[in-house]
Amino acid sequence: MLGESLIVDSSNSPSESRTFVYEVTGLWHKEENTKNSYPLPKSSSIFIQVPYSQMNEEMQRITRMGGKIVSIRPVMPTT
Repeated sequence: MLGESLIVDSSNSPSESRTFVYEVTGLWHKEENTKNSYPLPKSSSIFIQVPYSQMNEEMQRITRMGGKIVSIRPVMPTT
C-alpha cells in the first residue's frame, strides 16, 4: 500500500541482479564517448544495457554526452 515500506537486506535484494535497457538518442561523438564500452553507431537510437546498481551513473553520463533517454525497460531473466 501507499506509504508502506519494506526493509530488505541489499545483499539479498532481487534488484541486485536486475538489468535494464536504455534507448538513447542524440549522443554526440566526443572524446568522453570513446572511453565507453559501447560503440556509437550513426543511427538515431542506440540501446545500452545497464545493471540496476549503475542506473543513476549511466543516466548522468548519457546526459553529459548530450543524449536523451527515450525509454527504459527491464530485461526479463531467462528460465
